[in-house]
Amino acid sequence: MTDLLSLLRANPYPGRGIVVGNGTVYYFIMGRSENSRNRVFETTEDGIRTRAFDESRVSDPSLIIYHPVRRTEQGLIVTNGDQTDTIRDFLLRGQSFADALMTRKFEPDAPHYTPRISALLRADGSFDLAILKHAGDGRCVREFFSYEGADAGCGRFLSTYAGDGSPLPTFSGEPIEVALAEPEAVWDALNAENKVALYANVNGKITLFNKNLED
Repeated sequence: MTDLLSLLRANPYPGRGIVVGNGTVYYFIMGRSENSRNRVFETTEDGIRTRAFDESRVSDPSLIIYHPVRRTEQGLIVTNGDQTDTIRDFLLRGQSFADALMTRKFEPDAPHYTPRISALLRADGSFDLAILKHAGDGRCVREFFSYEGADAGCGRFLSTYAGDGSPLPTFSGEPIEVALAEPEAVWDALNAENKVALYANVNGKITLFNKNLED
């Protein structure tokens, strides 16, 4: 098993990341461009949304403004894009997490083609993770992972990128089994220059960290 803090410290740019474990959910965003860094998380009635920190500096809101977290009767949805809403709508119609994501693909931000990463955590502790990524020939590869739960203090980590680069290398393989850590330690472990915001939900206690709102 990999230590989550060590994993984050070793990677200056994992992009967006989801961690799902026993009673714990983390979602973080990082950014290299001014547009990506100009964001904060704020709470909503059913989860959180991103918003521009400085509206005057927004150059393209299409891929940076969305609801990363929404709670439904079927479970907690966490994603790195507007597929959160797609998953919610499908679940409300009695369809599945996978059904929803079969209608979506990677982001159209060439040359990176940022993967769409998603999670659904159910009340019984079971969870699904998925990554939709560019195949190199324009087609989409959709990978789904289903877990019956996780041991105490353990979880699974999935990010958009494997590290920094040009173009950015896509995450590959199964979501990494990690030893969990406290929210403040996770925030501190993210690269200080690139981190933007972190959502932490530990046994129902929600904490938001926003670099743009720090003193």
